[in-house]
Amino acid sequence: SRLRRLSRMLSTCCSDNSLALIDVKGFDPRDITVIVKDGKVIVTAEHREEHNTCTAKTRNYKKFTKEFCLPPGVCESDVTYTV
Repeated sequence: SRLRRLSRMLSTCCSDNSLALIDVKGFDPRDITVIVKDGKVIVTAEHREEHNTCTAKTRNYKKFTKEFCLPPGVCESDVTYTV
């Protein structure tokens, strides 16, 4: 849905020195990886789940990736993040 896509879009915020807010709802913090390299920030989240019962096997897989360039003047070593 459009609302879901909008909630995952990159939101720029200037008031609290945040570069971006990314919604990774549904992922455990252990499933999320943030890499800062070559002037880019790459956020990935991946979750696999498998349930077995005597009658069925269920597998769920979710993956999310968002990549964006750092603005001019932002040093890679100054980038911090919280999950």
